[in-house]
Parts: sequence; structure tokens; C-alpha cells
Amino acid sequence: MPHSHHSHSGQFCKHALGNLQEVVNEAIRQRFRVYGLTEHVPRYRHIDLYPEESGTPVDALSVQFINFVDEAHRLKHIHASSIALLVGLETEYITDDDLDQLGLLLSRLGPRVQYLVGSIHHVTGIPIDFDVPTYERALTNSSRDDEDPQTAFLSAYFDAQYRLMQRFKPEIVGHFDLCRLFCPGLQFRNYPEVWEKIERNIRFAVAYGALFEVNAAAFRKGWDSAYPAGDVVAAIHEAGGRFALSDDSHGPEQVGLNFHRLPAYFQAVGITELWYLAESETPNDAGRNVRPVRLDKDVLLDDFWDGGVPTMA
Repeated sequence: MPHSHHSHSGQFCKHALGNLQEVVNEAIRQRFRVYGLTEHVPRYRHIDLYPEESGTPVDALSVQFINFVDEAHRLKHIHASSIALLVGLETEYITDDDLDQLGLLLSRLGPRVQYLVGSIHHVTGIPIDFDVPTYERALTNSSRDDEDPQTAFLSAYFDAQYRLMQRFKPEIVGHFDLCRLFCPGLQFRNYPEVWEKIERNIRFAVAYGALFEVNAAAFRKGWDSAYPAGDVVAAIHEAGGRFALSDDSHGPEQVGLNFHRLPAYFQAVGITELWYLAESETPNDAGRNVRPVRLDKDVLLDDFWDGGVPTMA
């Protein structure tokens, strides 16, 4: 396997399974070259806790995240001869305060956070990827007066994504179109105002050098594609964007899950080139010491490329 930039463990994320060592062990067993460890940043309000976190003091989430960074760097060091581990985080943006808190967290941890996966999981403070009833509540809560709920919901999602990118320039744009998780057939182009925001976000991310993750977790959520779907992939291509792989695993049993389905998807949507993050001595525009690197088709493990089209051994 070549690489993944987005993962979780039950040790530091209560809706995942297994511990971080087990996740790393599985990535090594599958011969990943680069594997990113990226737990969710802490949430700071009791109202934002998930059911499995009931009774957890919010301060404990901050301690848990610091413990994750410590453990991730310990594993990075001891497994350096077997795999290149990158220590990052996945963002949250529930209210503007989350962005302020993320800024404080990054100031505190400095270069120990090597990169960011920029993700949105909430609209108007409501989770959009938890279950259908909660998603529908976010949808109806997004609009006012005679405003179309779907347009308002999607606009709020992509506006939040844009603000996040403006402020922190995440190296990886996480599951770009998670907003249609429960309606994968939704066509963004049917909402011209929304499509303009999508193109705006893509142009901005391309301009500062982000990689767009091809996130295989969509397959286990019932999609017949990865995130992002083909319409967004086409817009990224048109803007000169670059793609990287992520399994978005939530435990060792999901490491590399559904990567075998990616080659057919790549062929369908025209992805013939992949990139990954590597450590760098020179800081990027966000001040973090990683840089994007294009995969070398000639030396990639497992014959992942075949005639310019990605294939799996």
C-alpha cells in the first residue's frame, strides 16, 4: 500500500476501535509507506459530545488529545525504520470558537502537529454524519423564511469549509463532500449558488497547495464512489488540483479498507496521478514542515500503477 493521511483509533476516539499501536501495526503489515495519525481535535462544549462520550468532562478531551500527540510521536520514533508516520489532526468547526481553540492548540503544540486534515462535520452546530434524523435536523435548521433548505444547508457547509481553509490552510482537504453522505445522488450543479462556492473553495485550496483526499470510507458508508464523487473530482481536475489517498480508518480492521476498490474509481473519474505528504526542512505557507510529493510510478510498491492507471495487487 502506498499511503493514507487520515485515521483514528479507539484509544483516542470513542467511536473508533483498537489502540494506536494496533493501527500502526496493521499499517506496517500492509506495507504502507506513509501513514497519517490524525485524531479529532477536542470539542469544548458538553452539547457537542456524542452519546458514547456521555459523562466525559470536556477538559478530559483536551488531555486525551495531548496524550494522542505524545503517543503518536513515540510510535513515529520507534517504527521509523518500518514506516513513515506523520502526526496530524482532523479539524472540527462547530462554532467560531472551535477555530479560536484550534489556533491556541496549534500554538501550544507547535511543530509536533505536522499537518492538518481540514474537515467539516457540523452545520449550524448539528452533526451531519451521525445518523439520518440528526442530518435532517441540520438540514431543516439551516434555512430561514422562504429559503430553500437544501441550498441553505449546502451553502453553510461550503462556507464553513472555506473559512476553515482561509484561516489554517490544511494540507489535506478532508472528505470534501461529506455534506451529501446520506444523499449520495445529490447533484451539486442543480444548485448554482452552491456550485459557485464549491469552485471557489477548490480554487482557494489549489492556490495554497492543498491535496484533496480520495477518502475510501465512503465505500463502507454505502457509496459506490469515494469522497469526493465524480462531479467534484472533475472540478478539482479543471482547477489543477492534486489528490492523495486516505482510508479514514476507525481502528486496525479498517486500515486500507476498500483501497482495492479505488483503482476502478480512479479509472472512472480520470485520476492518473497521486500525491502524498512528506516531511520537509522548509516550512510550507502554513508554517508546518511537510510538503506534497508526487508518487513515482516506477518504484511504487505492489504494482499499484499499471500503464498510468492505478491498480492494486
